[in-house]
Amino acid sequence: MEGAQSFLATEYYYLGIFMVIMSIAIFSLLSIVTPEDGRTRNDEVRNGIFSTISFVLGGATSILSGYLGMQIATYANARTAVEARKGIAPAFMCAFRSGAVMGFLLSGFGLLNLFLAITVFLKFYGDDWKGLFEAITGYGLGGSSIALFGRVAGGIYTKAADVGADLVGKVEKDIPEDDPRNPAVIADNVGDNVGDIAGMGADLFGSFAESTCAALVISAVSSLGKEHDYSGMLFPLLISATGILVCLATTFIATDLKPARVIAEIEHTLKMQLIISTVLMTPVAAGVALWALPASFTLSVPSSTPDKPFDEKVVKNWYMFVCVATGLWGGLLVGLQTEYFTSNRYKPVQDVADACRTGAATDIIFGLALGYKSCIIPTIVIGIAIYVGTSLAGMFGIACCALGMLSTLATGLAIDAYGPISDNAGGIAEMAGMGEDIRERTDALDAAGNTTAAIGKGFAIGSAALVSLALFGAYVTRSKIDMIHSSILDPRVFSGLLLGAMLPYWFSAMTMKSVGKAALAMVHEVRRQFNTIAGLMEGTTRPDYKRCVAISTQAAISEMVAPGALVMFTPVVVGTLFGTQCLAGVLAGSLVSGVQLAVSMSNTGGAWDNAKKYIEAGATEHARELGGKGSDCHKAAVIGDTVGDPLKDTSGPSLNILIKLMAVESLVFAPFFYNCAHGQGLIFQFFGLA
Repeated sequence: MEGAQSFLATEYYYLGIFMVIMSIAIFSLLSIVTPEDGRTRNDEVRNGIFSTISFVLGGATSILSGYLGMQIATYANARTAVEARKGIAPAFMCAFRSGAVMGFLLSGFGLLNLFLAITVFLKFYGDDWKGLFEAITGYGLGGSSIALFGRVAGGIYTKAADVGADLVGKVEKDIPEDDPRNPAVIADNVGDNVGDIAGMGADLFGSFAESTCAALVISAVSSLGKEHDYSGMLFPLLISATGILVCLATTFIATDLKPARVIAEIEHTLKMQLIISTVLMTPVAAGVALWALPASFTLSVPSSTPDKPFDEKVVKNWYMFVCVATGLWGGLLVGLQTEYFTSNRYKPVQDVADACRTGAATDIIFGLALGYKSCIIPTIVIGIAIYVGTSLAGMFGIACCALGMLSTLATGLAIDAYGPISDNAGGIAEMAGMGEDIRERTDALDAAGNTTAAIGKGFAIGSAALVSLALFGAYVTRSKIDMIHSSILDPRVFSGLLLGAMLPYWFSAMTMKSVGKAALAMVHEVRRQFNTIAGLMEGTTRPDYKRCVAISTQAAISEMVAPGALVMFTPVVVGTLFGTQCLAGVLAGSLVSGVQLAVSMSNTGGAWDNAKKYIEAGATEHARELGGKGSDCHKAAVIGDTVGDPLKDTSGPSLNILIKLMAVESLVFAPFFYNCAHGQGLIFQFFGLA
C-alpha cells in the first residue's frame, strides 16, 4: 500500500501542475473569442470561467476516483488471500464484493458531481442552457486528461515491473511467479494497483463523463434545451442513475443467490453479471425514455441541401429507448466476443497455447492473428449502433448508444477490478508461503479476472468510439463547419484523415518503447541483485525491493509526458494553424484507426496471458500434454505474455482515451479555433489560402 500511495502522490503532484497550466489555457483561449450570434464579451468570459471550473472538477473527480479505487483494492488484496484458505467461494465473494464497492463508488461519485455542477451552473446561466451545457463539456475534458496520464503512467509502471520480474525470475532463474526472492515482485504488485485499478477507474470515469457531456451538449440545441424541458435534458443522467440501481440488484446474485463455489463456476458467474444487468436494464431504459422525454421533440441535423445548413428532425421518445438498447446489447455482444477470444476455455486461446510447442515465435504469430481477427465483430457492432443512432436521432442518438453501453458501468467496473484484486491476492499468497493449494485457488480466480479485464477493455473501447463520434458531431456544429462543401475529397480534410490515422500508431510506439526502456532497466537491476547479493537464490537474504520500485516510479513519471503532450497538443496545433476542417479529418482518422488498434492490442495481450495460465494450470488433457510450469512450452508462453503486457495494459487501453480526449478537447476549444481566421487556420490565412 505504501508503494502505491507514494507513486500516486508523486504522479498527482505533477498532474496538479498540469491542471493549473491547462486551466489557464482554457480560460485564456475561450475568453478572448470574438463574440458572435448575439453574444457579448461577458458571455465569452463567463464561458471561459465555467469551462475552467468544469475542467478542474472533472480532473479532481478523476484523481479521487483513481485514488479511492486503489485504496479499496489494496485493502482487498490481503483479505482475498486469507479467504482463499477457506475455499473458492469465500475468496471469490471477497474479491467480487471489493470490485463492486469500487464500481458503485466511482459511478455514483461521477454522477453526483456532474449533477451538482449542472445545478450550480443553472444559477449563473439562467435561461442560457446552450451556454451552460457547452461549459459542462469541460467536465469530460478534465476527466479524460487525468485518465490519459493515469493510464499511461500506471501502465508503464506495472508492465516495467511485470516484464522484468517474468523475464529474469520465471525464464532465467526458473522460480515461481511472485516468488519473494524476486527483487521486482513488490513493484509488480504495486503496479497492478496503480495501473489496473487507479488507471482503469479514471479511464472508465472519463468514458462516463464524456458520453454524458456529449449527449447534453447536443440536446441543449434541440427543442429540449430551447423549451427548458428539465427532465428531458437530464435524460442522460437518469439513464446512468437507474443503471446503478440495476447493477446493485444484479450484484446480489453473485454475492448471495448464486456465488461461484468451484473453479469451473467463476467465469460463468462473472459473465452472468453482464447478461443479467443487460436484461434488467432494457425495460428500465424504456421506462425512463417514456417518462422523462416528451412524446416527440426536434433536433437539428446537417442538411443535404445547399440552401440551409441544418434541418429539423422530429424524434419520438421511444426512438431514444431504441438507441440506448442498441448500445446496451451491443456492449454485451462486444463483451461476449471478447471473452471468446481471451478466455482459455475456448479454442482461440487454446490454439495460441498449442503454438507454444514450437517456441515463442509461433506463439506470437498466433496471438497477433487472434487479435486482428477479434476486431471484426466489435467493428460491425459499432457500425450498426452508429447507423441506428444516426437514423433515429442524429448525433444525439449516437451519444445515447454510448450511454446505453455504459449504463451498466458499475457492473463492468466490478468485474474489471475483480481481476487485479485476485492477481495480487495470488502474489501475497506466494510471498507469504501460504501453500500450493491456496496459490491454485487464487490462480483460478486470476485467470477468470484476465478475461473479465479484457471484457472491461472491450466495453471501454466500444463506448469510446461512439462517444468520440458524438463529440465529433458536436464539434462540427460548434465550430460551424459547412458540411455541404466539406467532404473527404477536400484536401484539408483528407490530409487531416491521414494524420489522424497515423496518431494512434505514433502514440503506441511511444508508450511501448517507454515500457521497453523501463523493463530493460528493471531486468538489469534484477540480474544485478541475483548476481551480487549472496544468499538471494537460497532465500536467506532479502532483496532490495525499494530499488525496483524506484525504477518503475521514475520511468512512469518521466515517460508519461511525451505521449500525453502528443494527445493534448495535436488538436490545439492543428485547429489553430490548419483550421477546423483539417482538425475534423484528424478526429475522424484517429477514431477509425484507433478503434481497430486498441481492440487487437487488448485481445492479443489477454490471449497470450491466458495461454500461459492455461499451460500452468494443466486442467485438461491437452494442457497437461504441453508440459506445465517450467517446460519449454511454458517458457515460450511466458515470453509471449511479456510481449503482450504493454499491449493489453498500456498502449491498448490508452488508445480509447486518445480518441475521446482529442474529440472533447476539440469541442471545448471549438470557438477559439473558429475565431482563428473563421476556422480556416492561421497558416492558410498567412499564405492567403483561407
